[in-house]
Amino acid sequence: MTKKYLLVLWVGLFHNAYTQQNNLVISDSLSAKNYEYFSNNIRYEEKDSIKERLYAQSWLAKAKREKNFCQMTQSYKALIYSSDNKLQLKYADSMLTAAKSTADIELIGSAYMTKGIVQYDRKEHMNALDSYLIADEYISKTNNHYLIYKVKYVIAQVKYYLGFYDEATALFQECVNYFKGKNDRAYLNSLHSLGLCYNRIGKYKLCSQINQTGISEGLRFKNLEMQSYFIHSEGVNQYFQHNYTDAIKKLKKVLPIVIANKDFINETTAYFYIGKSFWDEKLQEKALPYLKKIDEAFQKQKYIRPHLREAYEILIDYYQQQSDKALELYYVKCLLEVDQVLLKDYKYLSGKIHKEYDTKKLLQRQRNIEQYWTVIICIIITVMTAIIALLAHRHNKNKKLFQELMNRKPETSKLFVANGSRELDINPDLVAAILKKLEKFEYSKKYLEKEMNLLKLASLLNTNTKYAYKIIAKYRHKGTIEYITDLKIDHIIELLKSENKYRIYKNKSLADEAGFGSTQNFTRAFKTRTGISPSYFCTELNKSLTADILK
Repeated sequence: MTKKYLLVLWVGLFHNAYTQQNNLVISDSLSAKNYEYFSNNIRYEEKDSIKERLYAQSWLAKAKREKNFCQMTQSYKALIYSSDNKLQLKYADSMLTAAKSTADIELIGSAYMTKGIVQYDRKEHMNALDSYLIADEYISKTNNHYLIYKVKYVIAQVKYYLGFYDEATALFQECVNYFKGKNDRAYLNSLHSLGLCYNRIGKYKLCSQINQTGISEGLRFKNLEMQSYFIHSEGVNQYFQHNYTDAIKKLKKVLPIVIANKDFINETTAYFYIGKSFWDEKLQEKALPYLKKIDEAFQKQKYIRPHLREAYEILIDYYQQQSDKALELYYVKCLLEVDQVLLKDYKYLSGKIHKEYDTKKLLQRQRNIEQYWTVIICIIITVMTAIIALLAHRHNKNKKLFQELMNRKPETSKLFVANGSRELDINPDLVAAILKKLEKFEYSKKYLEKEMNLLKLASLLNTNTKYAYKIIAKYRHKGTIEYITDLKIDHIIELLKSENKYRIYKNKSLADEAGFGSTQNFTRAFKTRTGISPSYFCTELNKSLTADILK
């Protein structure tokens, strides 16, 4: 059996070596076949890649012999899908050269898109986006709706990678509606991507519905290739709904299939959310091996997705708490390397996607408006002026608020004032006793408990909610929720000012530290209390401290 496979492989390699020359040699049985025969017999399936490569090479030989550049383009595309990664980019370049010789804008656009797909699979996102944008320039001038929506799909993938989830969602929805009933695999791929977007924008129920639809539709089409990926998506979705056991179960179930498919991205994503699920269940020892796999993969591939970065933050905090300086330092260095990779990739892609895709689409709509250039120039000047003015105002305002915050001293408790108690219609001795307990509540930082509310506070003060509410309003000049929230935020502000380690915390970690139920509530409360965001405060605080050191 081994000899048989070696013989077939040798024949394939021998044939491949000759078919790269200008005068390709093919067997008599294939030389007489027409182009339709080759097109119909190549299924683009990896399981039969040797056979299909022979067909593709014979197709290319015939096209070169007849100098048919259109068929050469199609045959190179077939070779891409039937060859290994090392040859794919070479064939993509040859395909593009052949397409350009035809002067067919639809064929050229399609060739650029195929090259972009090859580059995206190779994790060359910057090059892939360049190819996609050029493909869009050509294809947008055609009436080929299939290619137009295919471009939308690949652009949406880049937007998803960049974190522009709302924009990606809109594009994927268009693709789902178009491909449904026209192309089963494209439809399933679009459904899967749409589900991922719904998860990212917090629409977890919609994500689950999409995943179930994808599984059901795959069964109806008798196409189970995407089934594992819908289960994978649902596993991640269950994590965000805090159903950690179900998340672990689903992700572990599909992990062997993802590994067998050599799908590096979804493999590491599975590791990450399995690890995070264990971590959130306080099972740190079970979580650590999975979180460490993120770094193991990065060291091999030198590639990582932005959402996987958090694994390093968790590992750094863990080893800091364990006083393991060696591992803490190791993961700090790794995170710095990760950030360099992400920053380079993200900045380039972000600038390109807006300047060369979104702006182009906007200008496309404006072309039929009279006095086009005058209108556009006026709009640009007005918008730029407004943006500059807004940014300058916001910058100055934020700077002022930051300085005020740095100069602000922690509020001190105000003790009982005898005259004030009569206005409350409460026994003065009782007011005094409650105020002392309120002072103790503040000093002991009981307000940091999660879900602290009026009922819990009244219980701690050993009084009823009515008295607690009135006394806080009178002596703290705030409603109960505002009072508790401000104490939490002031606590975080002082931690950030005094302790370096908190400045590298993500908003989620700071929210947990302050006892907030969600990151969104924390950032909103911080902005309400201070006028600036926690990330801006940390950035300016680090700048200020660095400047003081340099002095």
